[in-house]
Amino acid sequence: MTGHILYRNKKICYHASGEGKVIVLLHGFLEQMSMWNYFSKKLSEKYTVVTIDLPGFGKSECLGPVHLMEEMASAVNKVLIHLNIRKCLLVGHSMGGYVSLAFAAMFSGKLKGLGLFHSHALADTAEAKVNRDRAIDVVRSDHGAFIFNFIPALFASENVEKFSKEIHRMHRDAISTSPEAIVAALEGMKYRTDKIDLLIRASFPFLFILGKKDSRIPFEKTLAQAALPATSEVLVLDNVGHMGFLEAREITLKAVEGFASKVFM
Repeated sequence: MTGHILYRNKKICYHASGEGKVIVLLHGFLEQMSMWNYFSKKLSEKYTVVTIDLPGFGKSECLGPVHLMEEMASAVNKVLIHLNIRKCLLVGHSMGGYVSLAFAAMFSGKLKGLGLFHSHALADTAEAKVNRDRAIDVVRSDHGAFIFNFIPALFASENVEKFSKEIHRMHRDAISTSPEAIVAALEGMKYRTDKIDLLIRASFPFLFILGKKDSRIPFEKTLAQAALPATSEVLVLDNVGHMGFLEAREITLKAVEGFASKVFM
């Protein structure tokens, strides 16, 4: 079932399939819910799987000049209310992980577990904020060039040629994203807050999926974060960058399936 809700009078699109306990999958920056098609197909054999185009991406509309993680989390919550979902396992890739953490801070009672898929709980450093501003300048001058250069760097260098078809598809999908939506997401990530305390006090379990060759998140710091929750699982992937759902598809799918089976016991 594909549908949409209105959030702040803007369209937010979603897809739901399967039956049973609910897994919600959130995409990352420059992605859309279709990135989860393979995971959704497999997981929906046992569960209800909900995927969402976050504001400004895919077929969802842009909310404004800044998409705070809390704002996107509120849009996700409205989709869940619309679908009458009271409890779920939430898994977010990259920026989707930041949105998931914001959701957890706001609506913790709705979570059975949280998966951080190449994501982490730290706020941007001062250097990272400067880099966001530089990226914003590039997007405003030539968003096509920004996308063309950004996406291959998400993969481990040895995987770029191997996944050339997937990179081409990602380019094709991302180029339809407006410069305004890209900037809004960059601004929102720049202003996101630290969620380390959430990891420490959360009553639900966490799954961390990390790539040793991830150029986008601080591997050692994120690995250390995995020790903070009362209950957590960690999957560390060799020769994988930021795109484990493609670079190590079966292994990461199995990790999500295994985690789901435990949180829904």
